[in-house]
Amino acid sequence: MELVAGCYEQVLFGFAARPAESWTVVPVFTHHAHSASLSAVAVNNRYVVTGSRDETIQIYDMKKKIEHGALLQHNGTITCLEFYGTAHLLSGAEDGLICIWNTKRWECLKSIKAHKGHVTSLSIHPSGKLALSVGTDKTLRTWNLVEGRSAFIKNLKQNAHIIKWSPDGERYVTVITNKVDIYKLDTASITGTITTEKRISSLRFITDSILAIAGDDEIIRFYSCDSQKCLCEFKAHENRIKDIYSFEREGQHVIVTASSDGYIKMWNLDLNKIKDVPSLLCEVNTKARLTCLAVWLDQASEMKENSDKAATLSQANEDEKSSIVRKNKVRRTDKSDKTAKKKREITPEKQKLEAPLQKKKKKQNSSS
Repeated sequence: MELVAGCYEQVLFGFAARPAESWTVVPVFTHHAHSASLSAVAVNNRYVVTGSRDETIQIYDMKKKIEHGALLQHNGTITCLEFYGTAHLLSGAEDGLICIWNTKRWECLKSIKAHKGHVTSLSIHPSGKLALSVGTDKTLRTWNLVEGRSAFIKNLKQNAHIIKWSPDGERYVTVITNKVDIYKLDTASITGTITTEKRISSLRFITDSILAIAGDDEIIRFYSCDSQKCLCEFKAHENRIKDIYSFEREGQHVIVTASSDGYIKMWNLDLNKIKDVPSLLCEVNTKARLTCLAVWLDQASEMKENSDKAATLSQANEDEKSSIVRKNKVRRTDKSDKTAKKKREITPEKQKLEAPLQKKKKKQNSSS
């Protein structure tokens, strides 16, 4: 597996994480991915995609370790990226658009004007049929991904900046500043609220009912969605935590955290002893101001994840969804054919990802 993280300094980092008697993290590549700071990162079984303030989405083929191209559909900072399985990617940006991408040909199947303001966050239901989004127009919107249209709009009292489905799809949460509202899917009503002292910057479902929450301080807290009580809290970093990621491997629950202090850390969480502080597995100092984080899992782990998803969907529904989405391919509007075509194409050049910083420094020293 590889840890991938973006930062304010426009660099994408890649670190190989290897489980052994003690976990080790080895630098694999660094890449000057964008002309502005990175704002979002997402992974599937083959690709890593990054979004930036430079209004582009960059694609990296992790198996071939090359830069695959760029997506240029949005005008404005890319705020959120999320894959569904191996075939689709959803992107949201400050231009208010949500774009649905086919990851086989990397073409935009549908471009939806989702919010009057910025799209701040989106989340795809585990079934792949629905998505939720929030924006700076104080709305929470439900999207029918089968038909590519709006299904429901809920007005919020304030702008939410994070939205997330639970793994089982039975509930979802929104984050407004330092408050987490927990909704039940069948009633679309709030069943509980969690409030923290500091603004929340990242949130992750560890299980269907346990949330990991981090914010503008150095502490990670685990909360029960049912009781809204804090189950455990611990100091993870020396500065604010920017992102949390989690995955399960061979029965072991691993939490990965990235902070403005430059460190990426991996933690072992024992769900049977949730009140105990997780143990630190390993850490690496990137010496950069990190902004976003993801974990690219190897094929074996990904196959398990995909088989779990496949169990929730029948093949008939998959066929129906893909046929309808194909009919809803984005139409060219008031822009010229050339401009519209250029926006949907990826850049042709494929560049190899750079070796780690240490190797670059050796070359510089030898040349001087």
